[in-house]
Amino acid sequence: MREKIRKTLDRSKHFLHQRSLQFTISITFTIVSVLGMLVVGISLSMRFISSSEKMASEDNTRMVDQVNLNLDTYLRSMLRISDSMYYRVIKNADLAKDDFSREMSLLYETNRDQLISIGVFSGTGQVIAAEPISQVKPTADTTKQDWFINATRRIENNHFSTPHVQNLFVNPENNYHWVVSLSRSVELTTAGSIAHGVLLVDMNFSGIEQICKNVDLGETGYIYLIDQNGELIYHPRQQLIYSNLIHENNYAAAKYEDGNHFEYFEGQERLITVKTVGYTGWKIIGVSSTQDITSGYSQIKLFALFFLFFGVFFLIFVNMFLSSRIATPIKELERAVKEIEKGRLEDVKIPTSGSYEVRHLGQTLNSMVHQLRNLMTDIVAEQESKRKSELDALQSQINPHFLYNTLDSIIWMIENEKYDGAITMVTALAKLFRISLSKGKNIISVADELEHVRNYLTIQKMRYKNKFDFTITAEPGTGECETIKLIVQPLVENSIYHGMEFMSGDGEINIHSYFREGDLYIDIIDNGLGMPQEQADLLLMEDNTTRKREKGSGIGLKNVQERIQLYFGKEYGLAIYSEPDEGTTARIHLPARPFGDGEPPREGGAK
Repeated sequence: MREKIRKTLDRSKHFLHQRSLQFTISITFTIVSVLGMLVVGISLSMRFISSSEKMASEDNTRMVDQVNLNLDTYLRSMLRISDSMYYRVIKNADLAKDDFSREMSLLYETNRDQLISIGVFSGTGQVIAAEPISQVKPTADTTKQDWFINATRRIENNHFSTPHVQNLFVNPENNYHWVVSLSRSVELTTAGSIAHGVLLVDMNFSGIEQICKNVDLGETGYIYLIDQNGELIYHPRQQLIYSNLIHENNYAAAKYEDGNHFEYFEGQERLITVKTVGYTGWKIIGVSSTQDITSGYSQIKLFALFFLFFGVFFLIFVNMFLSSRIATPIKELERAVKEIEKGRLEDVKIPTSGSYEVRHLGQTLNSMVHQLRNLMTDIVAEQESKRKSELDALQSQINPHFLYNTLDSIIWMIENEKYDGAITMVTALAKLFRISLSKGKNIISVADELEHVRNYLTIQKMRYKNKFDFTITAEPGTGECETIKLIVQPLVENSIYHGMEFMSGDGEINIHSYFREGDLYIDIIDNGLGMPQEQADLLLMEDNTTRKREKGSGIGLKNVQERIQLYFGKEYGLAIYSEPDEGTTARIHLPARPFGDGEPPREGGAK
């Protein structure tokens, strides 16, 4: 059993671990609340049932006590009549000379609403006096009547009979009444001698019937009356019981002590209230079905179920609302942390709502993100500055081989008295240095950049003894745009060393600047050997500065690409298009910005 409970708890924990915080809080609070409501509801229901049963028992006891009081009054009236007849009339009369018929008649008339008959009999059963009729039926044997036998056997007691039909006296109207007989032994005086006789008082049974009938013990409750042996004296369905159509648990009830008892009879639970009547030994039995006691339980149960369901839905709504108030700020923090994990420090918005602890956590995360942003900005700025410095240092370098070869060519021309050529090369070399220096600025106009390339090509054409021709054209307005200096020369240099060097003299290099869709483009086109497009795509991916080069400026295509993107953004840069034996086109893509004194912001800033 303990192992099953442990496994159930483990499964519950595993289930909750896979659910959100809001679901966990909602379901936990709801379960606890529902269990609490069930415990309270069951406790209240049990207390209500117990209280209802107690109230029903108390009500039945009060009703039975009231019946007992009324019945006691009824029986006392019978005893009073019997005592009056005995002690006031019979005791004072001598049958030899006195006749007490007048006093008996007066007593009868006074109590005729309760009496059926009253009579005095001798010890041999002869009628001495009787009211209202004194003639006994010829077929009636008085000495064999139960009331006569009980009175003569126990002369010191009063004897109450069970209800029976009074058929002792001749009734000219043939009316037969149900009566309860009270008989007692009396002393009859005749000429001074005393003999025992019997005084009989027949009370109308309807009086007992009225006392027991008008009792309310619920919808199906009733009261019945039995003697000490369990024989029925009164029952609201007495005729049906005598006809054996229904049954009563009267013999078992005769053994009950006074008080309340629960019994099962014919498949029905009943509350039995017992009260013993004084003088007689009779028992008043109050019967109430527990269905009457619990008849209102169904409505209460329906109300309780409605209240439970309403309470559950209300609790679910409240718990969802409260759990949302608790979990939503935490979920928003979780989403913000996920954004931080993805590196989106600029766009992330960290909430600072919810409870004090959650607000404090959000403020802490905000502070952390702010510090991270500052650190990232510093690191980026530092790296960009470092990279810019490296590129600026690289671009300021002139390959010693190019400078040596150029000077060697100038010396050769002077020695061979080719002064015009030497002057042209010296002039071009001076302009080349002037534009390369550009007063330390990295941003120059497109016109200056093209002029720098023109001087470079002039020197190279003379060195290569006119193996190639070149043209430089600029669409109107492009010369006034800004560009980074020394980005065209490395492309032209590649065209010469990899395209023109192995040609016999019909090489061409065309440089053209133009506008397209609002941006600036500079194409460097040669008719050299060309290469497959796959190889051309690799030129922008390999780091040319890591390879030892004997020719060129030392500035690789990848570095040109990085310089452009560093200054103008990732959407700008180089593109290489080539086919074998068809030549190569290098295309520079720049923003069309007018040239000014300031430099554009780097990547990450406003353009």
